[in-house]
Amino acid sequence: MPLPFVVALLLAILFVTLLRRNDENWTNRPFLALIALCVVQSVCVGLRWGYGFTEVRFLLPVLAAALPPLVYASFRSLVRGDDRFRSRWIYLVFAGPVALVILLIIAWPILIDAALIVLYVAYAFVLLNMGRAGPDALDEARFEGALPAYRALQIAAGALCASALFDLIVLLDFEWAKGANVAALVSSANILGLMLLGLAASVAGRTQPEPETKRDAEPPGVPASAEDRDILARIESMMLTQKLYRDENLNLTRLARRAGIPARRISGAINRLTAKNVSQYVNDHRIAEACRLLKDTDHAVTAVMFESGFQTKSNFNREFRRVTGLSPVAWREQNAA
Repeated sequence: MPLPFVVALLLAILFVTLLRRNDENWTNRPFLALIALCVVQSVCVGLRWGYGFTEVRFLLPVLAAALPPLVYASFRSLVRGDDRFRSRWIYLVFAGPVALVILLIIAWPILIDAALIVLYVAYAFVLLNMGRAGPDALDEARFEGALPAYRALQIAAGALCASALFDLIVLLDFEWAKGANVAALVSSANILGLMLLGLAASVAGRTQPEPETKRDAEPPGVPASAEDRDILARIESMMLTQKLYRDENLNLTRLARRAGIPARRISGAINRLTAKNVSQYVNDHRIAEACRLLKDTDHAVTAVMFESGFQTKSNFNREFRRVTGLSPVAWREQNAA
């Protein structure tokens, strides 16, 4: 079996897994579409270079051109923005690159590879620029998953750059070796690039919160003269009195609505006063609650994890070690009454 088919099978399993986990929540549909596109592209690569189906040679550049915009659109869904603007922008995001490649197929096919290289590198830089503020840039991601989503964004940008590099190598192989190594090179690029993109989409797609039953109105703007300490004091008070950290779907956008403060001002105040991003700040509260439960109750560690607002054991253990330097079990034993 050609290796691209193996990649397609693994990506299909990822797709089904993510779909079943979110069968009633379609907020992650851009990531599902991204994985589906990776599956289709991998199958087409297998047909073209594994079985010699030359009929797909015109489809492959079109699929390749659609991939970077879909990567961008997927991660852009984790950044707050106007929904109507998103729905209109998504068509422009796809129309430009795909239309360009179709035009090149018809008129200047020799320029297709060069155009794809530029396209992939450009979108990689766009992704990195989107995440330049760190995990807080993905303000629609749940706080628990903000850091994994941010790392997935970096991996996706790296995968686009790697794909561009392989395209350049293929182009040079045609020039220097008459395409003697193209099949192996394309298969390798397929395995690396599409698997990385599929895994990144799978990770990031699980970080989106459940849709709210009622969307609150946008809060009024906070005066520019508002002090960072006042903002932090207000957020701290809400954390302690309302225990917002227990909300498993809490993200920067929801926190901003509850506080009536623009998300960027909250992020900036927390960054400057605590030297942490907002997800770390919220997770500090969750770990403090977890420590209280571990010390004052006999609840199982898994129950403590859920009660303190975490949803995955790996993230709970990682954040617990970050804050306390110990595992939850070791901390409980050390602090047993």
